[in-house]
Amino acid sequence: MRYFRNLCSHNNQLHIFIKALLLASLPAICCILYCNSKGFMLKDVYLPCSNWNDELFYYKQVEGVLHYGYPLGYFGFNESHALKLSFAAWSPVLMLPWIIWGILFGWNIMSPIFCNIVLLSLTCFLFVYLVKPNWVQLTSLALLFCPYIPFIRYMLSGMSEITCFCTLILFYAFVFQYVHTKRSYALVFLFLLSCLMTLMRPYLILFLFLPIYFWLHESHDKSGKYKRWACSFLILAGVSGLYFYINHYLGAAYFGPLFFTDWITAFFEQGLLDGAYYTLKALYSSGRNFFSYIIEAFRSGLSAGTFYAGYSICFLALLIQCSCHLYQRHQRKSCRKKSNLPKSLLRQPPISGDILAVEIHLLLSSMVMLVAVLLMYKLPEGGRHLSIFIAAEIFVFATLVRKKFPLQIVIIATLFTYLYAYKAHYQIPFTQPERHASIEHWQETLSKSLLLDQENPSPNYGNVIIWVLGDMVDGQPATTEWQFLYALPAGFGISCCTYDYVMEHFTSLQSKYIYVVSGGEIERQCIEAGYTCLLENDGMVLYANNHF
Repeated sequence: MRYFRNLCSHNNQLHIFIKALLLASLPAICCILYCNSKGFMLKDVYLPCSNWNDELFYYKQVEGVLHYGYPLGYFGFNESHALKLSFAAWSPVLMLPWIIWGILFGWNIMSPIFCNIVLLSLTCFLFVYLVKPNWVQLTSLALLFCPYIPFIRYMLSGMSEITCFCTLILFYAFVFQYVHTKRSYALVFLFLLSCLMTLMRPYLILFLFLPIYFWLHESHDKSGKYKRWACSFLILAGVSGLYFYINHYLGAAYFGPLFFTDWITAFFEQGLLDGAYYTLKALYSSGRNFFSYIIEAFRSGLSAGTFYAGYSICFLALLIQCSCHLYQRHQRKSCRKKSNLPKSLLRQPPISGDILAVEIHLLLSSMVMLVAVLLMYKLPEGGRHLSIFIAAEIFVFATLVRKKFPLQIVIIATLFTYLYAYKAHYQIPFTQPERHASIEHWQETLSKSLLLDQENPSPNYGNVIIWVLGDMVDGQPATTEWQFLYALPAGFGISCCTYDYVMEHFTSLQSKYIYVVSGGEIERQCIEAGYTCLLENDGMVLYANNHF
């Protein structure tokens, strides 16, 4: 009998390992197939052909960290800089996976892409290994994962979304393991992961409340529960304080506030009732735009709208599922004898209180996040924050599948396929021979002409290049080809500045170098001021201030 039990246990572990490998292979397979469908290979992805300028900042900051411990020039906006070190407006905690990857494997233009794919693959493997889904649940997960093209788009980018996706997915892996096993180490990991997520993005503190609930629910002793309440408050205060410390000292001031807070100040300036009216009016106005984005997503595949449409689909499905589970639980409690239960309930296992807590928490967190996006973010940009919640809901939905033929999964997968695979068009940055050759030319030239200032205390403005967002050429606006800044030597900082700022403060600019459009108003100012031209190519010019 012991041999039989050991054999069964071994076979079970083997099945879990096979399932984990199958799901772990999906990220790479999806990326390769998507690239092939566009006529390219995975190796053809080239970040300097991307139109997402945040990627440039992330890439060069990581490069500076790997070479010098931190960038030796400031990253900022309109020459702002962090109070300590030289990071941009976003939390440097987001870059930790890339930094670790760079230490282990080196850093080049493909490194963030390979790191993203491996990171999501490893997360999928750990999710299956910890949760141990059955074949129906695994198939459901694959059906939802594959058509959700934002997984692929963010893997093939230098954006930090994959880091957030993976941390939250791993968080739910430990949630389900704790629900099923009540192991203390799972609860510890839940606290650690939720604190880490908060340091990445402040709104992810919403997920810290779930391990706090589990921890408080564990205690049956009244005095012990009070202690846990106090400790929970200290954890919330501590991680919030640490985030604000990182944001205050390690983050550079952006052009303007990263999110709107006028609805909050309205309560103090206009009173409680008028403040509430102002907030509801703002919600109504943003809500109308929100629904117009959804309609446009189904009609024309508007990328920003597909995030809101997908979010709404997941939110509605979660609301229906949670309501059904609450109703089923209520029916079971109202009937003392099992024989009195309806046949539909007799065929299903009971819903545990912890699973309901997971569903309700995710539902409430999604609701709070949606309100926050409507009130505090610009709608074209707010959708990518909601994509993190969609990623979590995909894994949660699949794990909670209890029927052999989950109709809700088929419906969601069909809608995802229509929205993301059929309608939406995501611009993957595939290589362009001309751009590739130009970047190599800039890289070769700048490696000889740009020298880091390491004599003065670092970081300093002697290692900063002003990237002017745009200029005026012959009375017409011209856009800066900022992608050539990937060719800057490691350690240099980039200050993204507006045309108005540079023109107004030209005689008092603090940065040594300035990157401008050839033939523009700002280049004319550089020539008159006696700046030295270091490189001119492809309509862009890099100047150095001789009087620095």
